[in-house]
Amino acid sequence: MSIPILMYHQIDVTPPRGTRLRGLTVHPSGFRRQMVWMKRLGYRGLSMADLMPYLRGERQGKVFGITFDDGYRNVVRNALPVLNELGFTSTNYFVANHFGEGNFWDADKGIPHSALMTMEEARAWIAGGQEVGSHTLDHARLSAIDADSAREQIFRSRDVLQDMLGVTVTAFCYPYGDFNATHAQMAREAGYANATTTERGLAGPADDFFLLPRVGIWRTTHMIRFFQKCLTGHEDRRRG
Repeated sequence: MSIPILMYHQIDVTPPRGTRLRGLTVHPSGFRRQMVWMKRLGYRGLSMADLMPYLRGERQGKVFGITFDDGYRNVVRNALPVLNELGFTSTNYFVANHFGEGNFWDADKGIPHSALMTMEEARAWIAGGQEVGSHTLDHARLSAIDADSAREQIFRSRDVLQDMLGVTVTAFCYPYGDFNATHAQMAREAGYANATTTERGLAGPADDFFLLPRVGIWRTTHMIRFFQKCLTGHEDRRRG
């Protein structure tokens, strides 16, 4: 059984032409259209926690995973109402030390500031039936720091999120899709049940659950291409 795990970042109005990485922002109407059509076709959108029995082959059904990287405020504002309306769950990977701040990791790339959820908004996310995952303490590029620092980012972020939000955190995502086998082993040892990457493809029981591929959904992913990607996991040529 092959399952698409969709990867989103921001759900918001389209940034101005020429904005770097504007393709990572999916318009709210586009997101709604994608979710509504999956519902019409009999699919259920699931968080990583809810998806795991299907990935392990313990359950069968028409399901797909929904993930959001970074914990942007526009996701709780624009995606949560759609998810609640359709009865879907999803996972948002939060940068544990930076609630209520912004995408500081993009500042030197000329990418506009975008607000991250506050603690109150994260609690509203949880109250809406959605899952909290970890994206490290500081959106760390794990291969660029030493092993002890990487371990701190992976282990401590789980503890921080659990302590602050009062939930069990079992999902992890490697920032930038940057990791090696040691980092995957650290995620296992930290107590996570799964970890997602930016590798493209569909997921299934044969996969290492700490190396799970995803399907990137971009601003330019029109509906026909969206369905193709959900069936094949193949990537768009252009994201802008």
